[in-house]
Amino acid sequence: MDGGSQFQKIHLNLSLSSLVTLEHVDEIMEILKRELKDYEEFQNQKWKKIKKTPFTVLISCLLSLRTKDEVTIDASIRLLSRYDTPEKLAGADIKEIEKLIYPVGFYKTKARRIKEISKLLLEKYNGKVPDDFNELIKIKGVGRKTANIVMVYGHDEDDYLAIDTHCHRIPNRIGWISTRTPEETEKELKKKLPKKYWRDFNHLFVRFGQKICLPVSPKCSECPIEKYCKKVGVTRHR
Repeated sequence: MDGGSQFQKIHLNLSLSSLVTLEHVDEIMEILKRELKDYEEFQNQKWKKIKKTPFTVLISCLLSLRTKDEVTIDASIRLLSRYDTPEKLAGADIKEIEKLIYPVGFYKTKARRIKEISKLLLEKYNGKVPDDFNELIKIKGVGRKTANIVMVYGHDEDDYLAIDTHCHRIPNRIGWISTRTPEETEKELKKKLPKKYWRDFNHLFVRFGQKICLPVSPKCSECPIEKYCKKVGVTRHR
């Protein structure tokens, strides 16, 4: 094969890879937006009680780990209505923080962690939440999902995709991808999911996973996208 033919083959392969997309992605995303609209509007109204900054997004995300959305929102409002900057939170009494965020999961551990992170932001980052993904994940307690959420919803960046357990499980169950870890899912979806859906993907699939597409015995009889789902790995459903 001469150099020109080889170049054409590579170019063709790149062109084809850019066309790879997910089956019925437009229909599925539009259905989920419509079906979850009421909840999203209600949730957004509650979040408006907190000024959105990279810091409040970071703290809310840390509180949300292993905690239901409703509990996270109320705890975030109680805490961040009083301590909405690293300066304020770093100086807050740990018992007061615990009281404000209870009953989020592991509230005592989270109280210590968010106070430590607030101090670190003051000492190392001049009181600012880093707008560099690689810097964010250096912070103890900040994983890929949290860093992605901060980049998207805190710093308003469009090149990041937040993946949690629901966002990993559901695309595999639908048959969009076949991955073993959230990290692999993030990489695959960034190749295949149209970028216009990246911002909505996390909160739509998290809520969908909490409400209908449950980890065990999903509510397939109530599922608005059931006809598009391959039910990979589903052995029991309702």
